[in-house]
Amino acid sequence: MTENNNTAVAGKIVLGFGALIGLWATAALIGGLSQAGSATELVRQYMVATGMITPLHTLVDYYTHIKGIEYLICVAFFVAFPVFYNYVNKEKKEVKIKA
Repeated sequence: MTENNNTAVAGKIVLGFGALIGLWATAALIGGLSQAGSATELVRQYMVATGMITPLHTLVDYYTHIKGIEYLICVAFFVAFPVFYNYVNKEKKEVKIKA
């Protein structure tokens, strides 16, 4: 009987702690939205702060960024094209059905 009581108390503690974290996260999101002005601006600020995007100040920065994306597209094509070519040119095998 005491084991069930302990489990119930532990469950209530975990549930209460989760509710507090959820309340804090909601308050932080609402505060961030009110400061940023819109959801898209909040997301942009988050991405800049975490380094996911960097502001491009010069033409050289922009060109370097585009060139990196171009290399990624080339690598994807060099992987995808041979796979697609083999798929299209696969020999059809005859299947005999026993009656």
